[in-house]
Amino acid sequence: MDAIELLKSHHLKKTAPRVAIINALIAGHMPQSEAEIKSVIGALYDRITFYRSVHSLLEVGLIHKIVVDNLLVKYALNDCANGHTHEVDHAHFYCKQCNAVICLSHIKTPSCDLPDGYSESECDVLVKGYCNSCHQRN
Repeated sequence: MDAIELLKSHHLKKTAPRVAIINALIAGHMPQSEAEIKSVIGALYDRITFYRSVHSLLEVGLIHKIVVDNLLVKYALNDCANGHTHEVDHAHFYCKQCNAVICLSHIKTPSCDLPDGYSESECDVLVKGYCNSCHQRN
């Protein structure tokens, strides 16, 4: 699906910033930070509009957010074409050398056995280390 089809299937209005963000994520093939998306969308970038657009895309489950630490947040497109449930149900890998973030779709997040009275709203699994490329260079 292209950006316009994705927005339509999630009942969101087509706006230039939303289309640009989705296209940047599609073209990047990996989760991207605000700065990486900004470098792709260029003149369409406005910080307030960016965050409003990202918030809308997160709300409907079109994208998900990966928090690496207080300084690094990346965004990834969900696989809407394959009937996902709009939940981030997989782990992520962060390379400490090249700063790449990779969705590990084959590693599902575990279900936690919480005490009575507790309820889980989200569970994030982030593995930190060195990607194959960086590991081979060392």
